[in-house]
Amino acid sequence: MARIGFIGLGNMGGGMAANLAKKGHDVHAFDLSQDALDRAKKEGCLPVGSAREAAEDAEAVITMLPAGSHVEQVYTDSVFGTASTAAILIDCSTIDVATARRVADAAAAKGLTAVDAPVSGGIAAANAGSLTFMVGGSGEAFERAEPFLADMGKAVIHAGANGAGQAAKICNNMILGATMIATCEAFALAKKLGLDSQAFYDIASVSSGQSWSMTSYCPVPGVGPESPSDHDYAGGFATALMLKDLRLAIEAAASVDADTPIGAKARDLYEAFAAAGNGALDFSAIIKTSGGAA
Repeated sequence: MARIGFIGLGNMGGGMAANLAKKGHDVHAFDLSQDALDRAKKEGCLPVGSAREAAEDAEAVITMLPAGSHVEQVYTDSVFGTASTAAILIDCSTIDVATARRVADAAAAKGLTAVDAPVSGGIAAANAGSLTFMVGGSGEAFERAEPFLADMGKAVIHAGANGAGQAAKICNNMILGATMIATCEAFALAKKLGLDSQAFYDIASVSSGQSWSMTSYCPVPGVGPESPSDHDYAGGFATALMLKDLRLAIEAAASVDADTPIGAKARDLYEAFAAAGNGALDFSAIIKTSGGAA
């Protein structure tokens, strides 16, 4: 088993680090939150006092941080100059493509190898070790990162060169954000037309309207598999995080002159929903704006 430096023990990172420890790895974990460090210790990780200390002597350094600015700062201030050139650097944060490529280039200039490996699956999958990883980096870098990622997920997919993982993540979540809104609107319309929500689900879930938002994450309480809607939209994937990903997608679209009007509209709708005080609710709670919730 390997020594791993894990930096960022939030809702996602905490579960990911715990799964690495369960697989027998020696996980040296750091977070600014003492509560997060205490939880990591209970899960078998060794809490350390700084990101630099986490990176020391690690065979892999894994980061799970809120934004590109945090990733770049941690790499510049703590990982570069500390991590061994034999270590593989794995950033699992969801950040902009440009920063991911810039960090990877900076790592290469220092003789280090880095990949971007954002995730899909949410908190439940992070805790269960069933995440999907979308990896950007060279073929050799992917091969080095894959065993560590496999210990935290069910699928590890090589998306392409550095930055490709982030590109895949924001494109995927643009689909997710837009389809969730469409699903919510459809349930609201069905309700107003007098159609029972369960009956509509039974039909749409096996028809051409089927989507992950419908069958795995239904926004209507009591319909379909258990989801955040069954817990008053607590937990899950926060609206604020969906909005972050949609903003990244639209910014990326502008940088390459891509036309994404549906994605932009989804961003606008989630911006208004978050601004109304709903940022901490699961993103499927946007059904409240269309009157489709039970």
